[in-house]
Amino acid sequence: MSNRAKVTLRPAVDADAAAIARTMRASLNTFAWMPVLHTPEEDLFFVRDILLPKQHVTVAVASERIVGFIAVNGDWVDQLYLDPAWTAQGIGRRLLSQATVSMPLIKLHCFQANTGARRFYERHGFRAEALGDGSNNEEGLPDILYVLKR
Repeated sequence: MSNRAKVTLRPAVDADAAAIARTMRASLNTFAWMPVLHTPEEDLFFVRDILLPKQHVTVAVASERIVGFIAVNGDWVDQLYLDPAWTAQGIGRRLLSQATVSMPLIKLHCFQANTGARRFYERHGFRAEALGDGSNNEEGLPDILYVLKR
């Protein structure tokens, strides 16, 4: 697979649900510290029946394949995942920038163990506002509330 393919961003459609779920799972599977709580079928249900109908989802597409996505709900970035083979190419930055361009306040949670994501958000101006002990997420993992005020 060539990661030099042109990457375009577009709004997600219902037919993207399975590819979005696979991208999310591929990304999550790269973290040894991440518990596996859901089956692929549950991932698909979440994307198809919860994420797509209730949030603004943008996908990154390369060679007709979804290689990343972002989901925004109000002031919150709820999901931002890239296919592991497509990281460090500016796709996350493009997704974040386009999806939040008109938002004066952006909030998100990031797991404390996810050092790569933490560096990414901090590099893009987010500031840690609160540390969580994991009692407010289903994974039970310590997290960080990041905020960006424009």
